[in-house]
Amino acid sequence: MEKIRLGLKGFGEVPRHIYRMCQEDDRIEVVAISDLGQPEILAYLVGAETKGKKTAKLEGNFLVSQNGKARFVGGGEPGKIPWDMFDVDVVVDGTWKFRTKEDMQKHLDAGANRVMLTTVPTDFIDRVVVQGINDHTILSTDKLVSPGSATTNASALMLKIFSDSFGIENSFFTSVHSYTADQPLRDRVGSDYRRSRSAAENIIPVDTVIEKWIEHVLPFLSGKIEGTVLHVPVANGSVLDQTTVMKTRITKEELNKAMQSAADKYPHLIEIMNDPIVSTDVINNSHSIVFDTRASMISPGRMVKTLSWYHSAYAMAARIIELIKLYDDADRKGGKK
Repeated sequence: MEKIRLGLKGFGEVPRHIYRMCQEDDRIEVVAISDLGQPEILAYLVGAETKGKKTAKLEGNFLVSQNGKARFVGGGEPGKIPWDMFDVDVVVDGTWKFRTKEDMQKHLDAGANRVMLTTVPTDFIDRVVVQGINDHTILSTDKLVSPGSATTNASALMLKIFSDSFGIENSFFTSVHSYTADQPLRDRVGSDYRRSRSAAENIIPVDTVIEKWIEHVLPFLSGKIEGTVLHVPVANGSVLDQTTVMKTRITKEELNKAMQSAADKYPHLIEIMNDPIVSTDVINNSHSIVFDTRASMISPGRMVKTLSWYHSAYAMAARIIELIKLYDDADRKGGKK
């Protein structure tokens, strides 16, 4: 079986996780990396972030590992990178800048066969895939694809489990999220007032469109979901605080049983955690949900509060790798997965 030839647009946190995961994957080879950064520093980060556990060396314009050779090419806007020169099957755009349907199409026009984001798009595209919910609907004709976001994956999957098990009246989530690369370490003018404040010093409420994409993949919950995001001064490790009003009264035992059943069905997506963990305990954990059994609270009525942990960048890299292979399977079959 020929390897899937992968191009990375941007070599930030999620794409570097993807690159390292591909070092141990016999189905995917990274063949081209487009980034504005110095190749010497980018190569250095591959090893430095894992304290030397995963390494790659720069040889001329190539980043070389046991998985193969990836050519560094210049950065720039979509359409300016000649993916056809490298016979790229899939481009993963991890810049977070080019999320419109028009920008994604430019990668196709430059020779890519499929384009995948590392977060949600700004427009409706061929498919937004949240594993455990709608991954069975993918088609080989899908060219512009998103795997959602880490919070979308965690919240939507939780709501699907709750809906299937108990029925949902409505739900509100708060994602307590590690700071992101687009936030300043010190106060400076940013994209809005709150994003102009220091990520290292503040709890910062940020706008979110997660509800829109949860309702997109779970349309029967339309109008029933609200949420907010708080960026906090931690580098990695996030937690989803979800409060849900069920249609029926449930017990904590029934809640844990439903979550355990879901974890048995989707062991790569859900982990059940009985230990009293904190955010750093989920660093480099690839699950979309690490369900905290100790943290659940149930009111005398039907209101249920849960905590689910996740390492945003690492989990998204894992979902993207899986989705690339799911689409490769669909391509080989010529239709639905």
